[in-house]
Amino acid sequence: MRSAGPPRTRGRDRTSVRSRPASAPRSADRAVGGSVTASTTPAIELRGITKRFPGVVANDHIDLTVARGEIHALCGENGAGKSTLMKILYGMQPPDEGTMRVDGEEVRFRSPADAIARGIGMVHQHFMLADQLTVLENVVLGAEPAGRLGIIDETAARRHLEQVSADYGLTVDPDELVEELEVGERQRVEIIKVLFRGARILILDEPTAVLVPHEVEELFRNLRELKARGETIVFIDHKLDEVLAIADTITVIRRGRTVATVSPDEVTAHDLAELMVGSELPTPETRESTVTDRALLVVEGATVLHDERPVVDEVSLTVHAGEVLGIAGVEGNGQAELVEALLGTRALSAGTIRFDAGEGLVDITHTSVRHRREAGLGYIPADRHREGLLLPAPLWENAALGHQTLPPFARGIWFDRAGARARTEEIRAAFDVRTPDIEVPAHALSGGNQQKLVVGREMTATPVVLIASHPTRGIDVGAQAAVWESLRRARAAGLAVLLISADLDELIGLSDTLAVMRGGRIVAHLDPATVTPRELGAHMTGATVAAGDER
Repeated sequence: MRSAGPPRTRGRDRTSVRSRPASAPRSADRAVGGSVTASTTPAIELRGITKRFPGVVANDHIDLTVARGEIHALCGENGAGKSTLMKILYGMQPPDEGTMRVDGEEVRFRSPADAIARGIGMVHQHFMLADQLTVLENVVLGAEPAGRLGIIDETAARRHLEQVSADYGLTVDPDELVEELEVGERQRVEIIKVLFRGARILILDEPTAVLVPHEVEELFRNLRELKARGETIVFIDHKLDEVLAIADTITVIRRGRTVATVSPDEVTAHDLAELMVGSELPTPETRESTVTDRALLVVEGATVLHDERPVVDEVSLTVHAGEVLGIAGVEGNGQAELVEALLGTRALSAGTIRFDAGEGLVDITHTSVRHRREAGLGYIPADRHREGLLLPAPLWENAALGHQTLPPFARGIWFDRAGARARTEEIRAAFDVRTPDIEVPAHALSGGNQQKLVVGREMTATPVVLIASHPTRGIDVGAQAAVWESLRRARAAGLAVLLISADLDELIGLSDTLAVMRGGRIVAHLDPATVTPRELGAHMTGATVAAGDER
């Protein structure tokens, strides 16, 4: 038995976790950032907030208290109701029931303008910036300072922007076009936008979702500076290590209800994950071997060129029935191009791909994507929005993608709508896709439920070989556990699974065999039963692996 659950390195044992009632504020008078003292009146008090949509109770009598001058994290699975709650606080949606107080005064917001007027600003997960405008133009848009005769006072706007930037340590170039900014810089502009409008309470919706590690570190420095100046921050996230690193208080929401409010000193990431899902948290582990000697996918000498340079360089690998072959590697080392070659969307310049759909290994090197999919090649893409879903289309149409020429989606040459709807209901039930009905568009689902729909679509098509590319990226711990279980079931059913992931614990826990890609080549084969994440990472970077150790 191999367990790849993350080590519990902070906090106390699970039995000692104490949760405060969600309505209980933290200590009222405490130093914030060493310079500002929080008032006894909370910045935010939400009581009994309820929001219903057709077939779904998104918020079910939620209570939340946020002290002034603190960073308060709001955690929960995708679809737990976090974003809906914050949209209510920001005036984007009215509550059906409940009361809100800001700085002790009861409020009712009809629009975000009302919330902004009370000092509340929100930075959305998907930035709301105009790429063709400068930083200054984006910041003042909708809040332009007017001089005489109603003409925009650009000098005053620039002065105010520079003052905000200096006060909070948020460095930007006012004259740079937004389209030229990195993602972390764009987020900084969004934060400046809300501060420019006088926000004292900032809501950040999954602010690290699109950031690389050094940008996350920079964001956290910015947030600590905001806190030191007395600002109040509500931080929505499901990356639990980040939550523990930045939050003063953590509130956990599960299925629309508040289940706990805790201090980061009282809990571990594992504790929070269990609170989020309401049960003992599964880990990515493989128990008994199911690997057979029957090869279902054989790649020999595969080479892919880009600009006459090999991005996949003579890669050979074999995946057997009942086996999970994990591919590790720093992103950009040929994994994506290898997947494209296996699918048939990118041609090999050399090498062969052979596939056993039940009649022995057959060369599919030059066959179409459709041929490979119909033969039993399943695919969970790394980017579900770009490659896996038609976001405006209903769920039953999305359930057919990639399989629309096969039953139950096809009846002869015709698309079978009844069959598609029946299969979608099957996926919904078997993979716990939480949705009021299958007619809703895919964009209406949370990220975790979108991923479960994609995984369910591929698994119910009974593939022979399943390519799973970053299958748990960007989803919460509950959906992550569901995907892991699906991959374990695939393995137990005799599928050959090729797993590409940046999560080293996931790779070690689920894989029967590990291969490492670096510079487009397979540079190591490792045993998941004995390798550690540190050793695997060293092979990925080449930092501590001598030339003679690569095999």
